[in-house]
Amino acid sequence: MSDEIRSIHEFELNIICEYFSNVKRQGPGSPEITRKALSFIDNLTDESQIADIGCGTGGQTMVLAQHAPGRITGIDLFPRFIDLFNSNAKSFNLQGRVRGMVGNMENLPFQPGELDLIWSEGAIYNIGFERGLREWRKLLKPGGYIAVSEATWFTEERPAEIDEFWMREYPGIDTVPNRVSQMQKAGYIPVASFMLPENCWTKHFFEPQVMVQENFLKKHAGDKMAEDLVANMKHEAELYSKYKEYYGYVFFIGKKF
Repeated sequence: MSDEIRSIHEFELNIICEYFSNVKRQGPGSPEITRKALSFIDNLTDESQIADIGCGTGGQTMVLAQHAPGRITGIDLFPRFIDLFNSNAKSFNLQGRVRGMVGNMENLPFQPGELDLIWSEGAIYNIGFERGLREWRKLLKPGGYIAVSEATWFTEERPAEIDEFWMREYPGIDTVPNRVSQMQKAGYIPVASFMLPENCWTKHFFEPQVMVQENFLKKHAGDKMAEDLVANMKHEAELYSKYKEYYGYVFFIGKKF
């Protein structure tokens, strides 16, 4: 891996937020995959309480709200994302039962046993997969569900270049069997796990960034931090194209027991 490519962790949060506020999705996924994950969850009613943790601007949350009953609270650290989230809810006429709040996933504003469903697409890594499952479990009602997507190894061994990249970006990345075992040990019945298809990365994540990157560089002409962030995202897209058989996102759905 080139030393010229910075880790995403080296960038200021405000510039990351500005960049990703310009795209519909802040991570790999698709409306079809959100609906597929939702198909494994039952017993939701108009009275159900749902939390989307690390919701971003709410691309997946609006899909969730259109296909599931209940009230949804989106939580994200970035106020800009939450402003866009609430604007999106209004544009879909969902503001009556979908609202975004600025918050930290390490200190969530819910009572024990309050939630019927916890949703988190591509965000649980911020707290750690095992820790998130363990700490969020107390917020679920008995029989409540958790559904999270997570960067995951598909193989036990992989080329050094991609292994080194992920060890730097997310040392907690693990294999599918290990994740399922961790979910079970955290107090859930593993209901389903499935790999996200390639188009969740290409069509829905990387391709929409091309125009965003062009405009971002124009706006921040001569700004080394902005240039490096765009280089980082382009590098990630190149690595995915080269090594996609070794890793990707996996949805894990569990039921509290």
